[in-house]
Amino acid sequence: MVDPAVPADLAALTAQYEAVRQRVKDTKKSGDAAAQTAAIEDLKQAQRTLSAAKDASKAAAKAAAGSAAAPGAAAGSTDAATKAPVKADPAAAAALSTEAETASSGYVLKVPKGTRDYLPKEMAIRERMFDTIRAVFKRHGGVTIDTPVFELRDILMGKYGEDSKLIYDLQDQGGELCSLRYDLTVPFARFLAMNTDLSTIKRYHIGKVYRRDQPSVNKGRMREFFQTDWDIAGIYDPMIPDAECVRVMVEILTDLKIPRWRVKINHRKILDGMFDVCGVPEDKIRAISSAVDKLDKMAWAEVRKEMIDEKGLDPQVADRIGEYVKLSGLTELVDTLAQDPRLKANARAQEGVEDMRLLFRYLEIYGVMDKVVFDLSLARGLDYYTGIIYEAVLLPSSEAAGEDDLTVGVGSIAAGGRYDNLVGMFSNNRSVPCVGVSIGVERVFAILSRMEAAKASAAVDTRVYVCGMGKGDDLCTAQRMKLASELWDAGIAAEFMFKTKPRMQAQFDYVDANHIPIVVNLFPKDVAEGIVTLKCAELGVNAQVPRGEVVAEIQKLLPQLA
Repeated sequence: MVDPAVPADLAALTAQYEAVRQRVKDTKKSGDAAAQTAAIEDLKQAQRTLSAAKDASKAAAKAAAGSAAAPGAAAGSTDAATKAPVKADPAAAAALSTEAETASSGYVLKVPKGTRDYLPKEMAIRERMFDTIRAVFKRHGGVTIDTPVFELRDILMGKYGEDSKLIYDLQDQGGELCSLRYDLTVPFARFLAMNTDLSTIKRYHIGKVYRRDQPSVNKGRMREFFQTDWDIAGIYDPMIPDAECVRVMVEILTDLKIPRWRVKINHRKILDGMFDVCGVPEDKIRAISSAVDKLDKMAWAEVRKEMIDEKGLDPQVADRIGEYVKLSGLTELVDTLAQDPRLKANARAQEGVEDMRLLFRYLEIYGVMDKVVFDLSLARGLDYYTGIIYEAVLLPSSEAAGEDDLTVGVGSIAAGGRYDNLVGMFSNNRSVPCVGVSIGVERVFAILSRMEAAKASAAVDTRVYVCGMGKGDDLCTAQRMKLASELWDAGIAAEFMFKTKPRMQAQFDYVDANHIPIVVNLFPKDVAEGIVTLKCAELGVNAQVPRGEVVAEIQKLLPQLA
């Protein structure tokens, strides 16, 4: 109910806010993800609008109160006309604190839609995530490159199918039409076309990309976000580099300890052959493929309806497609497709089936067959794929997923495939076969953040804290500085408090808050006797050691820590 003490314009905005909030609840119950995302964005906008209007109303009331000298005039916390207290809207107040702050200058302090800042604890998680991913890339012999964050518009257009509408275009600058890069794959293909001396490369690239998508921060869907790409370029024997790409993806997700996921695999030639034998017209194959690609978000009945009503596909053709896209398995599905009467007569489909047979043989050798599934519903909507395609997706919990489920709403977390013709689009004289995988690091970060929130997490990597007691004399400070310097020289992450008279409780509070495992106490009496107290609760250590041996003792403890 709208508070009668709130002015009419605020009453209308409050009513609008309440209506949108109810719509969010309704769409959540309905399970319509797209409608829910739109409703949440509308709610955020309604919160900002309401908050700004309340601020303006308060400022106007305060100004009126200041100019009116009448006795008993209301203070800023009451309505000037009724003197009734104005009730605060907790949701709007929360939105104001998290989404935007109105500065005294009149600026609304907020980041652009679909972008965000990261706090130190969040950056600690992200750095560990990137270090883990980078270590896997290097383990497989990868080298890194970098490319501009924006490209000539012609380079990007026509490579992403229906998603081309999500490309960010920049204003004309001196006659060059440019756009922010949509992914790291097309710039890599352009890079290969220009650097003709590079015929083979295992490349990884970590960088920001941009998409005019409908953002959802909690689900890791942003407009500015990082991608981490791994690609193998060059002419090799069939399926060997493809299998290594799948292995790289499995290693990364395993090392990051992501729970409950599988890698879905399909083949572009099987898809094209399937569409061909089902009777899909050649000019509709990409559009139908894009519709099939939505099966991870929509039921078959909805996808079928889109094919018929929006794509203009014959209902009987759609039904034939439905018979195939419901199939999944492993080597048994390969055998089934090899004997399928319709696909057996299609050369493209059979070539894809034999590739899948060989791929599974190599994945068995790599020991990752328990992590993959052959799924004919996987389509990958990008236009440049020519062979194997794959996508790592989160599996639902064994129980009904609740809001505390670490993986709720995240979806695909890695994807890629073979794109043999992309380099040739930029150079008629050069064709470089490529296969690669991109890790959805923002979605992975969303999962890792929830995992870290469920346990103690530190923003710092400090392993040793040097504590001391003193009366403000230089001796206490100098002793702590000297020991910290020795630890740094030994490559050990260490800190001490920047106070000449540090309080022990304040130092212990910092250690507890940041989960620093080792503490060295420099008590004046002990220092005079040439000893220090070394503590590590995790290992059950509480001992006095000679001052000259403390660094060596710490080096013995560090490998034992988790």
